[in-house]
Amino acid sequence: MDVQEMQMAVSPKLMIKKDFLHIADSSSEELQDLLDLAMALKKEYFNGGNAPVLKGKALAMVFQKPSLRTRVSFEMAMQHLGGHALYLSPAEIGLGERESIADVARVLSGYVQGIMARVFSHEHLIELAEWASVPVINGLSDYNHPCQALADALTIQERFGTAKGLNVAYVGDGNNVAVSLMHICAKLGWNFAIANPIGYELASDAIEAAKQITCETGAEISFYNNPHEAVKGADVIYTDTWTSMGQEEEAIQREEIFSSYQVNRQLVNEAKRDAIVMHCLPAHRNHELTDDVADGLQSVIFPQAHNRLHAQKAILARIFGVA
Repeated sequence: MDVQEMQMAVSPKLMIKKDFLHIADSSSEELQDLLDLAMALKKEYFNGGNAPVLKGKALAMVFQKPSLRTRVSFEMAMQHLGGHALYLSPAEIGLGERESIADVARVLSGYVQGIMARVFSHEHLIELAEWASVPVINGLSDYNHPCQALADALTIQERFGTAKGLNVAYVGDGNNVAVSLMHICAKLGWNFAIANPIGYELASDAIEAAKQITCETGAEISFYNNPHEAVKGADVIYTDTWTSMGQEEEAIQREEIFSSYQVNRQLVNEAKRDAIVMHCLPAHRNHELTDDVADGLQSVIFPQAHNRLHAQKAILARIFGVA
């Protein structure tokens, strides 16, 4: 008996379980529907509060990596929608160490209606989803960050609408945030350009997935080593930390390699006049992003962070089947 057969023996609901693990798993129409739902829930929230559509639902939040935005946005999203979120620290779970991932998944599936996991290894996330009989949400892995990408797209659409053909430029490390941003741009018909140093490119399988998406949507993907070339004609300039969690030993080396990839006033002035500047936070100010840009009129980094709340609500409503 394989894993799928064993799960079916435990839970006949497996066939309708909807995980949120990769942007590329969803169609362009499904993603736009999620964004429309996020906008509707945001409007509802500011017009008197959200309906308690998740009453009686509980979400386990499994954290291997700490996060301000991921924890607070998911916890408050569940609260606003009438549900309950349970924070589980690394010491309490020991995912794959203190207890096997398969066992953790099956135990939690008997206690809660959904699991959000923020992990180091993407393989751990995949295994968790494989064994859980309840929906699993990717709160971040070393491969991608789909929840962030949905909030990013929400922020972009609030400024520019749903028109195709926008130009989004990412400057910096080809990391997990860049992967999901590239995929959602491709899905929504936005052109994506990325500039990074040699040796810090996006994962080849992520690029191949994006290219397949663009065959359907007509979006264009461009790769540069020069950030000034990437931001020409950009509607959006996006950056992230040069050193992610787990890469601290490389910090000094990365500071030297990425020094010419700083998003500063000069670089922003080379994009369109009404371009917006984005950063998923936390930011290392005056490293990848200067203070004057982060706090300037073109910056949307705080509305972007706030939109994590509304994007999470849409994801939760959809995986729990209430919207």
